[in-house]
Amino acid sequence: MPLADPRPILAAARSARHGVGAFNTTLLEHTEALVAGAEAADAPLVVQISENAVRYHGGLRPLALASLALAESATVPVVLHLDHAESVELVHQAVDLGFTSVMFDGSRLPDDENRATTAQVVSFCHAHGVAVEAELGEIGGKDGVHAPGVRTDPAQARRFCADTGVDSLAVAVGTAHAMASRDAVLDLDLVAAIAEVVPVPLVLHGSSGVDDDTLRTVVTRGMTKINIATHLNKVFTREIRERLDADPKLLDARAYVAPARDAMAAEVERLLRLLGPQTAAVGS
Repeated sequence: MPLADPRPILAAARSARHGVGAFNTTLLEHTEALVAGAEAADAPLVVQISENAVRYHGGLRPLALASLALAESATVPVVLHLDHAESVELVHQAVDLGFTSVMFDGSRLPDDENRATTAQVVSFCHAHGVAVEAELGEIGGKDGVHAPGVRTDPAQARRFCADTGVDSLAVAVGTAHAMASRDAVLDLDLVAAIAEVVPVPLVLHGSSGVDDDTLRTVVTRGMTKINIATHLNKVFTREIRERLDADPKLLDARAYVAPARDAMAAEVERLLRLLGPQTAAVGS
């Protein structure tokens, strides 16, 4: 099926107070695992390619085209999303390649410049039918730039949405990027306060650091799009390490990457069921 527009998916989830899983890919096998997990859960999926992944591959096109092919062959709605793009040129490339969603990250910019540039990105993307996510209130842990104690002010978030016209907003409520442990302490009252005044779906970055119970709770308090990368990388890498440790003579990458892909797919399925409408029936 064609790539999905995230706006109706996020709007429906926001109304029902459940979450939409948004997971990052760096390798072809990652995307295969994400799609397989979403199909098993019969849930919509956001596949995310970050600017860091683009740098790793030396360009956006190779991984994007592979992910696009897998997304279009999926039996569930799949959004292809450019994550944490600080380059407006990269946003334009993503739109040209057929992405249906981008995140422009202007959080390093002065506030006025962030608002103005984000509004320009929104104007361009909307003219091409592409949704835009942006960030207000820096998320801790990204490249050592953002302070983990930063919190988003609800009134500022409301004004930012009005000034820019963004379709979703990433907010700082206690998470940090690249957390290897799931012990982040979220300000759930702040989540609810922002959700009450902001007219667009909220996005939780750094969700790898959030435990299952809190993930279930935060979506009921108003968070909609749940970004997870590091946690799934841990699952993928752990399986590879176990296979190689068990057989030091193993040389065929397929023999250890395929089980890692399967393990990641299983965890994607579990997370999507956890975040979805039947959260009460899912164990940790």
